[in-house]
Amino acid sequence: MSLRGKAAIVGAALAGCGEAHGKSAMEITVEAVHGALADAVVSLGDVDAIATCQPLDMLSGLTLAQELGLNPKFTMNNRTGGSSFLSHTLWAAMLLELRLADTVLICYGSNQRTASGKLMTALGLPTYEAPYKPMFPLSSYALAADRHMTQFGTTREQLADVAVAARAWAQKNPEAFIRDPLTREDVIASRLVSDPLRVRDCCLVTDGGGALVMRRAETAKDHPRPPVYLLGGGEGTTHRDISEVPDLTVTGAAQSGATAMKMAGVKPADIDVVQLYDAFTINVILFLEDLGFCKKGEGGAFVENGGIAPGGHLPVNTNGGGLSCVHPGMYGIFTLVEAVRQLRGDAGDRQIDGAELAMAHGNGGVLSSQVTNILGTESTL
Repeated sequence: MSLRGKAAIVGAALAGCGEAHGKSAMEITVEAVHGALADAVVSLGDVDAIATCQPLDMLSGLTLAQELGLNPKFTMNNRTGGSSFLSHTLWAAMLLELRLADTVLICYGSNQRTASGKLMTALGLPTYEAPYKPMFPLSSYALAADRHMTQFGTTREQLADVAVAARAWAQKNPEAFIRDPLTREDVIASRLVSDPLRVRDCCLVTDGGGALVMRRAETAKDHPRPPVYLLGGGEGTTHRDISEVPDLTVTGAAQSGATAMKMAGVKPADIDVVQLYDAFTINVILFLEDLGFCKKGEGGAFVENGGIAPGGHLPVNTNGGGLSCVHPGMYGIFTLVEAVRQLRGDAGDRQIDGAELAMAHGNGGVLSSQVTNILGTESTL
């Protein structure tokens, strides 16, 4: 059984992005939920399955059902970090195809900026890493960056160009949290936090939430907005702790991307717009390689000198990404919302002309979980 094109996103919304003073994580989530339902013109009572993953609530599926006053047939609380929501779309498609649910709600929200000003996580330091007092999760990604630089000759300038490209896209997005100009020199001159990564190599700390409504393809056209179809999806898990990773320069995206593109019947060259989980600049380089947009070790050259910026050879993170737009602890759902906007033609000044195929890719843990979704317009079915 193939899930290609069997389910579609019919509603999408963001809420509380940037700073949402006085609001809890769940209040931001609920605001996003009502926005997505309004976008789809679906009533709350029609929702019969929910999927969520809140930062500090291990039973967030139960909390959400209670908060919304729902009695769902299915509740998903799969926790793989920021990749969770791209996994949720696959579970949603399966539920819908098997007719175990008719309307699936996927959502997230966090107030980490106004609540604490730093990353909020329920995870503790791994037992065998804790004695070295790493900055978690930053130092894990710094290890990957250092190894990539050593093994392939990736440069400080190339890492900086990832952040510069994200900022250039953010300047086209009125919802982006930071839109000030950023140069390669600015990134390299910013404060060193975990060698070789500097402050501007790191994602933002913001509030924010997002929500999606999914239904079967056969009813997707009943909604006012153009449906965005899930054409393919795949997952790859390689480790939990960075000390157990088989190879610091290869991620599970090599597996998840290949699975997703095989299901969708597409190849990297077919993709019009790409949304990657850019918690750190090295992520983008690793994922572009592992997802097949360039060969292993050539990611630095691929992104340098505006390669993924507006006007470059591949539009990546067109909202500004986690580096410049929004990053409230888990960024995965924002890759999906931006992909939906691009495929609907709703992205304003940052719109990619003729976008019909989008890739959204989520990362969880410390390069531990990778999940890829291929989304398309009706013309791609």
